[in-house]
Amino acid sequence: MTDQRQQALDYHSDPKPGKISVELTTSAETQHDLALAYSPGVAEPVREIAANPDNAYRYTIKGNLVAVISNGTAILGLGNLGALASKPVMEGKALLFKRFGAVDAIDIEVDESDPQAFIDTVRRISCSFGGINLEDIKAPDCFEIERALIEQCDIPIFHDDQHGTALVTLAGLLNALEVQGKRLEDVHIVCLGAGSAAIACMKIFIAAGARREQLLMVDSKGVIYEGRSEGMNEHKREFARATDCRSLTDACVGADVFVGLSGANLLPDEALQSMAARPVVFACSNPDPEITPERALALRDDLIMATGRSDYPNQVNNVLGFPFIFRGALDVGARRINEEMKVAAAHALAALAREPVPAEVLKAYEVDSLEFGAEYIIPKPMDPRLLGRVAGAVAQAAVDTGVARLGYPKWYPLGG
Repeated sequence: MTDQRQQALDYHSDPKPGKISVELTTSAETQHDLALAYSPGVAEPVREIAANPDNAYRYTIKGNLVAVISNGTAILGLGNLGALASKPVMEGKALLFKRFGAVDAIDIEVDESDPQAFIDTVRRISCSFGGINLEDIKAPDCFEIERALIEQCDIPIFHDDQHGTALVTLAGLLNALEVQGKRLEDVHIVCLGAGSAAIACMKIFIAAGARREQLLMVDSKGVIYEGRSEGMNEHKREFARATDCRSLTDACVGADVFVGLSGANLLPDEALQSMAARPVVFACSNPDPEITPERALALRDDLIMATGRSDYPNQVNNVLGFPFIFRGALDVGARRINEEMKVAAAHALAALAREPVPAEVLKAYEVDSLEFGAEYIIPKPMDPRLLGRVAGAVAQAAVDTGVARLGYPKWYPLGG
C-alpha cells in the first residue's frame, strides 16, 4: 500500500469515520430550550410554514441546505461502482461546500440506476432542501435527470459535472484568449469529448458569445458532423456541423482552442502543431491530461495551457464554481440556476484573476508572486475574495432574471 493511499484512508477514518457531521445551531441546555425546540414550541413554525411554504426559509435550515445526490454510475474516473461507493465523494463535496461557501450540505446516495425512478425519488425529498447538487451520474442519463428535476422542483438543481466544469472552463478561456489577443466570438474551437461536461462547456461558450458554426466536437468515433449516424444521440446531434473533417487531427488544423474532456494522451503531436498561432489548450482529463504541459510546451512555445491538475499552473477546478454558485442562489432564494447566473459566475472568476493577488493567497500556495498572464489565468481556490465576488455576481444575475424570491442581500458587494 503506497504512502499516499494509506494517507487517504487514514484521512477518511481518523479521528472519526467520514468527513462531515451535524452540529447544533441553537441552545439545547434547559427544559425551556427543549420545549421550544420540540413540543410544544415547534408547532408554531409548523403552522407558519403550512400557511406559507416560503416561511421554511425563515424557520428552518432549508435556505442554507444543499443535498449532494448521486447514484454512483459515474464516480470520478472510476466508472459505475454503485451508490454506496460514491459516498466518500459526496461527503467530500459536502466538505467543500462548507469550507468554501459556508453552505451546509448533506450527501444522499440513491441506489437506483433507472432515470425515472431516480427522478421520482429526488423529487419527493426535494422540499427539504434549498438546492440539489447532482453528482457522478452517467451520461446521457444525467441530462434527462437534470432536465426533469428542474421542471418539477422549485429549487436550484445543478449537475456540477456539467455546469461547474463549464463555467470554470469559460472563465479560464476568456482570460487565456485575452492574453493571446483573441476574442471568443472569433475563435475556432475543437472539443475532444462529447459527454456531460463537454456538452455543457460548448453550451456555455455559446451563451457567452462563441459562434456555434465555429465549434467542432469530436468523440471516440471522430468528428460529429451532419449526417453521421454512428454513436449519436440528441445531445451530440445539437453540435453536428457541416464539415469535411472526420478526425481529431483534421479538426485541429487552424483551430485556436482545444478543450479536452476525454482521456489521457489523446491529443497527437501533429494535431497540436497544426493549430493556429497563439493557441489555447485546455487538457482537462484527470488524472492524466490529453497532452502533458511538458510535451505541449516542447512542441509549441506560443500556447497557453490549462489542466485539471493542481501540480500544474492554471488548474480548472470545480471548487471555483459550485460553492459560490449555490451561495449566491441560496442567499436570494433562487428557484433555479439559469444560464445567466452561470455566465455571471464565469465573468466574475475571470475578472478576479486580473487583479493583484493578496499576500495570504501567495502564502497559502508558497509562491512569491502570481500575476495575470499565461501561467495565471484563473484564481486559486484559497482566494478569500471568491466568496463575495462570485456569489455576489450569481445573486445579482438571479435577481435581474427574475428567479429570486428575495432581493439582493445588503451585505453583498454592491452590484455583485
